[in-house]
Amino acid sequence: MLTRGEHRAARGGGVAAILLIGLALLAPIWVLVAQGTGAGLGSGQGAYLMRITRFTLLQAGLSTLLSLGLAIPLTRALARRPAFAGRRWLISLFAVPLGLPPLVAALGLLEVWGRNGLANAGLSVLGLETPFSIYGLSGILLAHVFFNMPLATRLILPGLERLPPEYWKTAANLGMGGMSLFRLVEWPAMRRSAGAAAGLIFMLCATSFTLVLVLGGGPAATTLEVAIYQALRFDFDPGRAVLLSAIQIGLTLAVMLALRLISLPAEAGDTRGGSPSRPDAGRGWRALPDITLIALSGAFVAAPLVAVVTSGLAADLGRLLSSAQFWRATATSLGIGLAAAILSVSLAGLMVRARHSAGARPGSPALGLLSGMTGAASSLTLLVPPVVLGAGWFLMLGGGSGQLIAPLAVIVLINALMSLPFVIRVIEPAHQSAMERNGRLALSLGITGIDRIRQIDIPAMLAPVSTGFVFAVALSLGDLGAVALFGSDRILTLPWLLYQKLGSYRTADAAGLALLLGATTMTLMVVADRFGAGTFTRARKDLP
Repeated sequence: MLTRGEHRAARGGGVAAILLIGLALLAPIWVLVAQGTGAGLGSGQGAYLMRITRFTLLQAGLSTLLSLGLAIPLTRALARRPAFAGRRWLISLFAVPLGLPPLVAALGLLEVWGRNGLANAGLSVLGLETPFSIYGLSGILLAHVFFNMPLATRLILPGLERLPPEYWKTAANLGMGGMSLFRLVEWPAMRRSAGAAAGLIFMLCATSFTLVLVLGGGPAATTLEVAIYQALRFDFDPGRAVLLSAIQIGLTLAVMLALRLISLPAEAGDTRGGSPSRPDAGRGWRALPDITLIALSGAFVAAPLVAVVTSGLAADLGRLLSSAQFWRATATSLGIGLAAAILSVSLAGLMVRARHSAGARPGSPALGLLSGMTGAASSLTLLVPPVVLGAGWFLMLGGGSGQLIAPLAVIVLINALMSLPFVIRVIEPAHQSAMERNGRLALSLGITGIDRIRQIDIPAMLAPVSTGFVFAVALSLGDLGAVALFGSDRILTLPWLLYQKLGSYRTADAAGLALLLGATTMTLMVVADRFGAGTFTRARKDLP
């Protein structure tokens, strides 16, 4: 419960947050629209846009099919084997790609699947002369499956494990097995979460930037976001960038609207182990297919991670750590991350408090509008990808050449907006619980205003706020999309420095940087998850 003054302050803060978010989103979009007013389809431009859009949808669709096509049999195998040694570690391993910077993962995949990687070395031993190429469509699909197959597995598995033991007893009495068991028992249990996972994976792949930038391999394998980056960074063709941005926003909006029709399961990621009385849980040699599939899937996810650690330790870490360039990039990344986290947590706090205040009078149309706008504002940040936002600000700042403060402020703003939906989903449940638990007590003690925030609300919300803050820092540290357009010798972050090392074929230095960056971000993610008792993992999967 809040006093009248606290209600006014909460609602005013919510309006201010909405206005800031609206300005941050609408200003670059307005610039893109203004720049694109005279941008027509030149000779061959229509065919180019169609080809880029078609490839974006193609790679997203194929990535989704492959990720689910592998996740469903793997999920069934894990549900049939609830007690094998290392199962808990495997489920934890599948959570690692959720927090791993894409650039670090790309380097690990190159170490395993690149021309001189382990996979091609094995193929040459078998006498196959044509090596596997990780560049182009094949590499993009491989990278997307690495990230999304574990995600789909963790989304689908709880549905199977929640099936009552009576289902399996009935299936055993009826002699069900094979496809009958899958069609009549398992698929109905996983259909809802599998559909939600498919939509989420499709959106993630359709808006993928870093993986396509590193592994795309040329114009034939370019998505909309990478094409926007290339149009501004290399060609400085604002008209083409505007058209590509419009298509990207339209595509993202269509996918998000489709996802709204599919609700994600309430519980995702936490597994208890399946029923031991399944009729299809064979023993001995009949367990071999499940064991093989589980082992291969674990190796597929673990190999790039091990490769990053191994190659990183083999690099000259001492030289890297003594490099002034490394520490300048680290200082810039930390500065951006801390500023973005402060802004993101502040906006989230204002919006959560405003929504709580607006909900105190459910019959008021104005407050209902405020509540709806605070909910929509955070989701709108997912509608405009970082590269599109950056494109608008890039044009607004005239390319940002020779500037320092303004591009840094834009990068901070974009990173804050990108982490805002996750931070809100971490903070809001805890805020609601704190208000219900402490609201009447605070009023009865006469503790209001700033005193209440300082003495009651902040201590009660310290853990979730810390979780959201650390999570926002980690997201910003590993992000390349926001800095891609503005990165330069003056604005040097760790992901940008790592990308430069990869581009100049200094793979040893890139491996060392990837290890340091990956270890830092994963440590922050673990800390965030421990602070919030798993809320980060659930928030990551609950979007959009």
